[in-house]
Amino acid sequence: MKTIFIASDHAGVDYKKALGLMLKKKHYIVKDLGPFTDASVDYPDFAKKVAEEIKGRPGAKGVLICGTGIGMSMAANKLKGVRAALCYSLETARLSREHNDANILCLGARVTDIKLAKKIVNIWIKTEFKGGERHERRIKKIG
Repeated sequence: MKTIFIASDHAGVDYKKALGLMLKKKHYIVKDLGPFTDASVDYPDFAKKVAEEIKGRPGAKGVLICGTGIGMSMAANKLKGVRAALCYSLETARLSREHNDANILCLGARVTDIKLAKKIVNIWIKTEFKGGERHERRIKKIG
């Protein structure tokens, strides 16, 4: 079974719970790295937790949720080996995997409806990296 690391800030706790439950129903192992209440927290702390789990594990995937997804993506991308993508549509989710081999999906609980967020997660986890010289060359430049 594939493991998905998931975390949020206070704005994303309800989405995190809903997405984690959905992933478990799809037979993923979900490692919830917090927080576990909606008390105010600092999103960079939770972005770092997921990013640290991802960075040393080829093929590992994570999901981060905050109010807009912007802060989480900025914070997670500070760690070498992390390619966190803020996705707000099925197209951005698919392309982030196919072209960029994103290993962390970032979502905004205040700007993306939960039904769409679930669809985005489904597309993102199912989509494989296309590979190829062009995409691989660009990913190496990011690293």
